[in-house]
Amino acid sequence: MKAKTMFLGCLVGVVILAMGYPDGGNRDSPTQLSSAKAGAAAESKTNEPALNIGVVSIRRAMRNCKATVKYRERAIAENDKTDIEEERLSKEIQAFAAGLKALKLGSSDYLARYRELLQKQGELKALQEFNSRRRVLRDLQWTQDLYKEILQITKELAEQKGLDLVLERDEIDVFSLSINEISETIRTHKVLYSGGCVDLTNEVVTRLDKIQSKFGN
Repeated sequence: MKAKTMFLGCLVGVVILAMGYPDGGNRDSPTQLSSAKAGAAAESKTNEPALNIGVVSIRRAMRNCKATVKYRERAIAENDKTDIEEERLSKEIQAFAAGLKALKLGSSDYLARYRELLQKQGELKALQEFNSRRRVLRDLQWTQDLYKEILQITKELAEQKGLDLVLERDEIDVFSLSINEISETIRTHKVLYSGGCVDLTNEVVTRLDKIQSKFGN
């Protein structure tokens, strides 16, 4: 009787185990499942196509190319010329103001000279505003033209090297920035690390140097 009871107890235990493991009790252990998942993940990661990524420092390319060096020299010469013109007119105004003091207040000579003084002051103000605006537009046009060439050269290099993506890599000296500039840099600076990426900057500069005559130098 006891033997029969023990047999039935074992049989019930086997049935319960079989119900818990539909595959007949051949279920993998948690360790085996973890290893299998890790292997599958590694295999999946290995099979994923790797992106070929390049980077370019726009600032360094613009700063180091020969076209920029020559443009800066020409711009400085033009600025010096306009500064001399403004200084000459400023000295004329000072002379008119000094001569005005020697004339009788309210006389016809005083009023005539005072009128000329105002005209020259207006002329100086207009000249300064014009020169300032011209410099801004000149630098803006130059930057746009150079940036356009850098984009084109980068596209050509990326196609030749089989790159899938090219990112702009800023080279920032945070210690030289103002508080507002730091805030703007944090907001716009996207590429924080580019190890392993192909740096195209020097090649971009080399190609810019070959076409520097295109920029009117």
